[in-house]
Amino acid sequence: MIIRGPSGAGKSSVADAVRRRHGRGMAVLGQDLMRRELLWEKKDLPGGLAPGFIAHSAGFLLNAGAPVIVEGILSAASCGPALRELIAAHRGRTLVYFLRTELAETFARHATRPEAAQFTTADMASWFEPDDRLGVPGEVVIPQTSRLPRTVDRICRDARIR
Repeated sequence: MIIRGPSGAGKSSVADAVRRRHGRGMAVLGQDLMRRELLWEKKDLPGGLAPGFIAHSAGFLLNAGAPVIVEGILSAASCGPALRELIAAHRGRTLVYFLRTELAETFARHATRPEAAQFTTADMASWFEPDDRLGVPGEVVIPQTSRLPRTVDRICRDARIR
């Protein structure tokens, strides 16, 4: 599963809830952890390691038989090629979701997060892509009106997770 969207869209919350519903054995590869913490890259720039690292890590886990959620902003411009290669190489089903959220809503949600001081609304506005879809077959757009339980139910139903 690939869960993408702007900062504050709820990607991490959705991924965590889907994993809890699935139970042990499902990996969540969060862009924030992999790019900012493991690689210590500030943002996705041309030549950055994060997109390939994330896709390679997901491919490794999938080939080992583990279900995987890749979540993050994962912009189509910087991460799209690596994600499309991952999708093409994966022998099983891939579910792709874009959590569409308006900029004002991302600001409001960000203000309530523990990491709110790590970046500003100006930073968020500079990253914001209102409709940054990958353009792959079957990509599902989830509107901001879909609250967490409904979004999780939809994804779990699609993934055949009870």
